[in-house]
Amino acid sequence: MKFYFVFICAVLGFLELRAAKKTEPGSFAGLALITISGAVNDEKGSPIPGVTIRLKGSSIVTQSDGNGKFKLTLPELKGALVFSYTGYLSKEIPLSSALIYHVKLFPDLKALDEVVVIGYGTSTKRDLTGAVSQVKMEDLQKAPVASFEEALAGRVAGVQVSSSDGQPGAGLQISIRGNNSVTQSNSPLYVIDGFPLEDPANNVLNPAEIESIDILKDASATAIYGARGANGVIIVTTKKGKIGTPTIAYSNYFGFQKNLKKQEMLSAYEFVKYQLEFNPSVYTPIYLKDGKDLESYRGVQGIDWQDRIFRTAPMQNHFLSVSGGTDKTRYSVSGSLLNQDGIILNSGFKRYQGRIVLDQSISPNLKVGVNTNYSYTKTYGTIAAERNSSPTASLMYSVWGYRPITGDPLKDDQILNQPFDPDVNPSAEYRINPVISTQNEYNPSFVNALMANAYAEYKFLKNFTFRTSGGLTKRSTRKEIFNNSNTRSGNPLSSGNGINGSITNFDLTDLLNENTLTFKKTLNKVHNINALAGFTLQKTSSFVYGFSATQVPNESLGISGLDEGIPNRLTSIRSEAALMSFLTRLNYSYKSRYLFTASLRADGSSKFAKGNQWAYFPSGSFAWLLGEEAFVKKLPYVSSAKLRTSYGLTGNNRVSDYASMSTLQIISTSGYNFNNSPFGGSIPNLLGNRNLKWESTAQADIGLDIGLFKERVSLTVDYYDKKTYDLLLNSSLAPSQGYLTGIRNVGKVGNKGWEFTINTVNIQNKNFSWNTNFNISFNRNKVIRLAEQDPSILSRITWGNFNNAYPYIALPGHPIAQFYGYVWDGVYQYADFNQLANGTYVLKDNIPNNGQSRATIQPGFIKYKDINGDGVVNSFDQTIIGDPNPIHTGGLSNNFSYKGFDLNVFFQWSYGNDVLNANRIEFEGGENRSALNMFASYANRWTPENQTNELYKVYGQGPLVYSSRTIEDGSYLRLKTVALGYSFNAALLKRIKVKGLRIYASAQNLYTWTKYTGLDPDVSTWPSALTPGFDWSAYPKARTLTFGLNLTL
Repeated sequence: MKFYFVFICAVLGFLELRAAKKTEPGSFAGLALITISGAVNDEKGSPIPGVTIRLKGSSIVTQSDGNGKFKLTLPELKGALVFSYTGYLSKEIPLSSALIYHVKLFPDLKALDEVVVIGYGTSTKRDLTGAVSQVKMEDLQKAPVASFEEALAGRVAGVQVSSSDGQPGAGLQISIRGNNSVTQSNSPLYVIDGFPLEDPANNVLNPAEIESIDILKDASATAIYGARGANGVIIVTTKKGKIGTPTIAYSNYFGFQKNLKKQEMLSAYEFVKYQLEFNPSVYTPIYLKDGKDLESYRGVQGIDWQDRIFRTAPMQNHFLSVSGGTDKTRYSVSGSLLNQDGIILNSGFKRYQGRIVLDQSISPNLKVGVNTNYSYTKTYGTIAAERNSSPTASLMYSVWGYRPITGDPLKDDQILNQPFDPDVNPSAEYRINPVISTQNEYNPSFVNALMANAYAEYKFLKNFTFRTSGGLTKRSTRKEIFNNSNTRSGNPLSSGNGINGSITNFDLTDLLNENTLTFKKTLNKVHNINALAGFTLQKTSSFVYGFSATQVPNESLGISGLDEGIPNRLTSIRSEAALMSFLTRLNYSYKSRYLFTASLRADGSSKFAKGNQWAYFPSGSFAWLLGEEAFVKKLPYVSSAKLRTSYGLTGNNRVSDYASMSTLQIISTSGYNFNNSPFGGSIPNLLGNRNLKWESTAQADIGLDIGLFKERVSLTVDYYDKKTYDLLLNSSLAPSQGYLTGIRNVGKVGNKGWEFTINTVNIQNKNFSWNTNFNISFNRNKVIRLAEQDPSILSRITWGNFNNAYPYIALPGHPIAQFYGYVWDGVYQYADFNQLANGTYVLKDNIPNNGQSRATIQPGFIKYKDINGDGVVNSFDQTIIGDPNPIHTGGLSNNFSYKGFDLNVFFQWSYGNDVLNANRIEFEGGENRSALNMFASYANRWTPENQTNELYKVYGQGPLVYSSRTIEDGSYLRLKTVALGYSFNAALLKRIKVKGLRIYASAQNLYTWTKYTGLDPDVSTWPSALTPGFDWSAYPKARTLTFGLNLTL
């Protein structure tokens, strides 16, 4: 940071000195002044206010008034005037002896002619007939993030981005227009520089390398990708060389990250008070000794384990590129480095990335090129929310639960440095020092990823273009784990594995060949035809292999000493899949006013059995450019208008490679030994179904694109209706088949929604501008039909003692997932009981139980509603208790500029979604574990002196079930990004042969407005369509502040 600061100061000082040596171009002291005047009108003759009029190459500038008139004082009548206005073509007029100028500006159709990347080609916004959104990369790249997916959140209508947690390098979940599938993947298809990928690991790509991101949302746009287009398509195009002298670009940022918030825990006083209630016979001698009483702990500062596990984490990113070219050869070579430490000790993410792009025109008709990207990443650190049956294996359980005080100042120092709490009974539960465990865990993942794509393009017979390409994606992942004796799973008190570790390798190879023939022709100047035909082949193979060992005798060797331990069964899994496709598309327009698009793709997949390997995916769309009609042109406030409608079929082939076959599972819990090596036994685990086929989605869309007030306001509205049928569900089978369940094509899901996008130019003058981008999306997801023998789908989360409880349900007529459980009804009060002569309390006959026997229920116990009114609370009283699906999501971005300064402020929100805060189940009087600290909220539990209805008494939690008590409103409004920059004057930079220099400060996740009591409402530690919005021990998100520069030479 010190070097960075000195560098910026040096640049500023140098520029100031250079500027001081010359007179400003706009300075005309001592000269005779001349005043000119005039008026500016549009193509219809209407005056245009706010037009910027500048003397070219100077700082002499003015603006037209409300009537389009202007005046400008000049030192002489030499040079040229430049007239510019948003939405209109700039105009340059040479100065003459005239003193009055009447100027007419014409609309700039570049916005409509802006190139948009679609499947197997490009189009202009004007000619689009489908629902396609283009991301503004200048806004996206202002967020200091490792992957472009993270910056997408809230930027595009209909695109929902969610995260499991905030761990650096962690993946994200993206859905476009809702979830189509119940059990299969809902992730979109990614097409990176023409290479279709279902799981691209997008953190291997530097966002600074991206030229454009286009998101295909309706069937008209995605049907060209057939069996992989149902979930939408994200097309990423990276930067390429351009004709011109070599351009060197360097950018970097340095910054820091801190956790957004801490969970408030019981103070030392409240903790001791709780322990004395929990087990007075055990904890009175521990905490009330040497003359101490409870009041002795008031004001005592306990150990804050969150302060010791969280840290201020640095991050830095560097990017360097060289690009340029001639009319024959264009090139781009770049490299980048990202180093991001995590806010939890011993965690982080590193990426080294390099890229080479070459395009060569061999002849006027033949062009070839290659695009290669290589990256190496390392993700390391503890997994905060491990999917373990025991919550004690999760990091935040130990961080929050480790007691803040021992009752003995000497022991307080000891528990900071000892791996175990001496007062916790190891036979009942092991609890390990979270700081020591985190510092000792070795859990890196190394990924080497290569993506290469080469093409040849040949034009012939004037109207035909043939293009062939071949691509390779190779990804090798090596996962290493070593747990020594001071870690959660390697300590002597854990599961009996002792010191243990594993090495797992995953190799993925993806080969692609695509061949397309394009025909373009205009007939009689009114009929425009663009036809495409293609043939593609893609083959994917994966190989997983590795081994693990327990009871490693020498932990000093680390991962290198696994061979000395007791080996477990070797892992080896190989899988292959192939896809063959034929595709065609026809674009036709009449007078560039009436646009038609039709496409058809045939996909053949090896994942399905003979007879079901092929499927066909047609689509059609129509667009009417209303703005070209005479009756619309008469409307002075309408600049452009287009009406769109489309319908088509797409598919989802995200099933396992051998889903149609019967398979065996090798299990480690049984088998035999041969030559002192274990060989696992195998059992049937899946009944094959030769009739399996694709999940198919039919989608209808109608949209309107309209520009108002000389394109100062642009509005896009879309309504869509999707139906996905032939769902792949694991449904019940007849007992005679020998299996309880099997995968079949049954069921149907629907999604309906509205999307609104508004872009406005609020203020545009010579020194100041203000633009706003707003989007909001409404999606309603509904299960239409499930298997006849399965009226509902219950889903569970395996953690703690809740393995047999099901917090999610899918029902026809409802969303794919809703929270399911008991309705919390507060706490039993004394009025609910009859007091017997001996002082005991007996529940009144008209008061239902809570799932426990009536004799055991006492005042202060948790209470649930008797939904069916039978006087007994049991499984028949479970009902829908919450909805994790938002009513609407969106984003609001404001861009300001003043002279050289620019400011971007971006808000993101989600409204109407619930979160199941499982952390509260455990840490608000949960499972009665000894010496376990609780959330600060548990200080307000029920006691005879505090007869609250909010929280139950100690030991009053009742049966271990899910209830509405821990279902919280997960709605939030987040100040996601604030970026302030300054771009130095181009004239000044030119003197030192610098093309551009911008310095900036950027902040991410600055503040969140929410009612959610957890660390962050945007969380889903078990992300799937059936289990969204579950929060347990998630890695917290970080607030980030960075400083950077963009330098172009």
